[in-house]
Amino acid sequence: MLATTELIQKKSLGAEEIRTYQQDGFLLLRGMLSPEDAGELRGEAMEIIEALGGLGMTKLRQTGQYLRNSSIDALIHSEQLRSIASTLMGGPSTLYMPFTAVKSARGGGEFHFHQDNQYTRFDGPGCNCWFALNSMNEANGCLRMVPGSHKNGTLAYRPSPDGDTHRRVQFDPENFVSILMEPGDCVVFSRLTVHGSGPNGSIQPRVGYAVQFHRDDVRGTWDGHEGALLKEHPRWPDEGVESLAALKLPTASDAH
Repeated sequence: MLATTELIQKKSLGAEEIRTYQQDGFLLLRGMLSPEDAGELRGEAMEIIEALGGLGMTKLRQTGQYLRNSSIDALIHSEQLRSIASTLMGGPSTLYMPFTAVKSARGGGEFHFHQDNQYTRFDGPGCNCWFALNSMNEANGCLRMVPGSHKNGTLAYRPSPDGDTHRRVQFDPENFVSILMEPGDCVVFSRLTVHGSGPNGSIQPRVGYAVQFHRDDVRGTWDGHEGALLKEHPRWPDEGVESLAALKLPTASDAH
């Protein structure tokens, strides 16, 4: 599929949808991709992971690498998707980073509640457009959101108990909402919204894809950079490659 193809179903957000996002910190948009396109994206995501050494057993396999002129390329650079992000964040926005979000079958574990802003810190709005590429439910580790948690700013964190590089909030949320999704559904959530996912006990990998944006006036802070304007100093390089053979093996890094 050519990268110029627009995958996202044309949608104008209404006032009630914008209010829901502002109030809850997330908005579920049904049917943003056709089931056929969701299936093609799922296949591409798994092909890339296999080329990088396979999925193994993991609570979340992330890679920002993708093939140019692919369906993933088209999704990442969708003007319709960027328009939705800009509307929800109240101004023109720019792609921050894309990545696979795959949880292993038969044991891909819980991804603890956290905020994206507990990694690279934004001083303004950022959002994550998270697509289900297969059905998402409690059995296979669907996303969990804590409504209204974005209003509390960036929270203190503690290390994940799993001995990895992930982080978690310092409390165990009880009032979370499980986000049940079908292939092609998208949930957009604020960088400040506390979220996580349950374990995958099903026989198939749980496959999602995330496309993150920042508003154009946002500055980010990460190791070695203090308050850099992200539009002029991108945090992450474009990782599009021409072939599977050009993919680079993963290294440990800050995933957000």
